[in-house]
Amino acid sequence: MATTEFGRTVRRRRDRVPPEAAGLPAGGHRRAAGLRREELALLAGISVDYVTRLEQGRAANPSEQVVEALGRALRLNAEEREHLFRVAGLVAPGRGTVPAYITPSVQRMLDRLTGTPVAVHDAAWTLLLANPLYTALMGERHGRERNGAWRNFLGSGGRVRHTPESRRALETAVVSDLRATASRYPADQRLRRLIADLRGTSERFAELWDSGAVGHQEASRKTVDHPEVGPLTLDCDVLSVAGSDLRIMVYTAEPGTEDAERLALLAVIGTQALTGRPSTGVGVGVGTRTGTGTGTGTGTDS
Repeated sequence: MATTEFGRTVRRRRDRVPPEAAGLPAGGHRRAAGLRREELALLAGISVDYVTRLEQGRAANPSEQVVEALGRALRLNAEEREHLFRVAGLVAPGRGTVPAYITPSVQRMLDRLTGTPVAVHDAAWTLLLANPLYTALMGERHGRERNGAWRNFLGSGGRVRHTPESRRALETAVVSDLRATASRYPADQRLRRLIADLRGTSERFAELWDSGAVGHQEASRKTVDHPEVGPLTLDCDVLSVAGSDLRIMVYTAEPGTEDAERLALLAVIGTQALTGRPSTGVGVGVGTRTGTGTGTGTGTDS
């Protein structure tokens, strides 16, 4: 019964969200004013088939991650989000857990930054939302690779260049930031599992964690080695939203530079290089490839 009501709720909400309110073009013949299933799937980062099965009640037990992604894609307010979790048979993450809710006003702001790579992370540096240009710049992220701490200590790393010094600064800042987050959200079981897994698997993480290493995230210039357009040196700023503990990561290029030209080119070819949709998560773009070379940059490479 809960699954059936969940599907009905998603369908009703989908019908009420005009594409322009979700940052999508409204042109073309449309049978309804709301989002198409494929548009909702694109925004939520799940397959169209899964959206269909959820709406028809043929898919049971959607995960917390899927419900959260659908709530963001549907631009739900706090009360509507809580209702969506309830009809899914889940309890919305509450106090004591790392916040993952993105308000509609923040969504609208991100929708308007189409020419700027932008991503939203939670306080544990898990990617919640990325616009197409960000994903084209950094590549798609799946599974545990969506968490910046996991990726930098145990995963693929990413496309950002590093010197040994900048790599050490990055690792120290990530561990210090994660420790601070754990102290603010001691009841978050997912965060505790992440830290336990990192300590048990990464000797470097365990060394920094046990030593009480202290560092901090800061604005920086980063060189990103892109497989299609070449290296881009960009300013990276991390913004916070009052009361949410979310981090908005923004990459910009200095006007009139070759980097700005390459970023503009990436805005064109990035969306044309689509080869498929990720099974979870959000954002679209080209495949991931790790760059090589030298350069500097502190802060989480996400």
